Amino acid sequence: MAQAADRTPGEDAKASLSPAVRRRVYAGELSNSNDARSIQRFPFAELRKSPLIVDAIYEGGTKGNLGDDPIHRLIKACGNQGGFRAICGQSLGSCSLLILSSSGADPDWPDRLDAESGAYTYYGDNKRPGHDLHDTPRRGNQLLRDMFAASSVLPKRSQIPPILVFTKTGDGRSVMFRGLAVPSLSEDDGLVAIWRQTDGMRFQNYRAKFDLLDCREVPRPWIDALSDGDLETARKHAPGPWREWINRGIVKSLKAPKTVTHRNRESQLPPSGDVVGRKILSTLQGLFSETPHDFEFVAAEIFKMIEPRVFDLEITRKSADGGRDAIGRLRIGGEQQDSDGIFADFALEAKAYSETNGVGVKETSRLISRLRHRQFGVIVTTSHISPQAYKEIRSDGHPIVIISGIDIARIMRTRGLNSAARIKTWVDQILAVGSRP
Repeated sequence: MAQAADRTPGEDAKASLSPAVRRRVYAGELSNSNDARSIQRFPFAELRKSPLIVDAIYEGGTKGNLGDDPIHRLIKACGNQGGFRAICGQSLGSCSLLILSSSGADPDWPDRLDAESGAYTYYGDNKRPGHDLHDTPRRGNQLLRDMFAASSVLPKRSQIPPILVFTKTGDGRSVMFRGLAVPSLSEDDGLVAIWRQTDGMRFQNYRAKFDLLDCREVPRPWIDALSDGDLETARKHAPGPWREWINRGIVKSLKAPKTVTHRNRESQLPPSGDVVGRKILSTLQGLFSETPHDFEFVAAEIFKMIEPRVFDLEITRKSADGGRDAIGRLRIGGEQQDSDGIFADFALEAKAYSETNGVGVKETSRLISRLRHRQFGVIVTTSHISPQAYKEIRSDGHPIVIISGIDIARIMRTRGLNSAARIKTWVDQILAVGSRP
């Protein structure tokens, strides 16, 4: 069991990782790791006996065939293909262990881990038109439906299999173990059937939300027993957070708050290899190169995608915007029927800049100066916030929401807005309704 933390210190440990692994873990940055010394690596030859440790890397083989798959070697009885792998059966009650594996690089179906909140978003396996929502070869969507239905019923919850989440590192077949997951109990967005279209044909797929449990190392005897279908032995080795969820429905999430309060330029933009993400931003920026003020309408819609409880959003007039491109209110306390909530006023500023032109101190200071007591601000930019401006916002505690290029690319992907044609149609629809006379 070779671990990078023990193998070589300092720069030697960093040098042992390829540039792809240093840069990427989840089709983006390798987050929540200060340097290479915090990354544990297990070679392919030792995977049969390797422990399952959160954020450890499990190396793939080098023969150039399906046998190089590390998950197949790490988990007994696990297949060597697909992102949805059920062990011992493909239906609720027969499946003893479920593996979810993703590259996170599919622009139409961007599986994503939010390490800060411990939430994992996974898209089902009906990704092409021509089939019913549950008519998939691996019966993955049917199992998702049944698991989420059973999660809210105590007698049936014990039938739900443990879910192990892996993401590809971008370095050959190697993967990173992200944690032990359970279906989210949220009624609003735990499991949602969403519509997509390809070549003019509409179809549905699931967007599933999972919670990662605070289980830093998954017991190997538990996984081996589940792989063998020996549920009696498995119960004896089940980790505490899993038992708490099965028996009481209590979720102790694996949350990892950020240690850095401001993002650098690179982390605010899609990585260089993310061709689709960069195309989304360049398309948006290009559409407003001649009419930059019209981006305000699109920026307002982007914020509403992120915060659906935004109300009374009004675009200010060009001659009187005074550093505020839009004003609105955000309802706190759920929907109206959920509580006697309150409203928080906000001001929004939008900048359709190229990636080489960041939003500087002048623009951010102008917005901050116009915020009144109990208001907050929102900056939406296709580019990034300059380091000085970002640091001042966070270090001084200004209530500013920052939506940069990488955030815009991510939210638009989740809505299927991942091509120039789709983006232009979407923008035209927004401007047709809201553009200034």
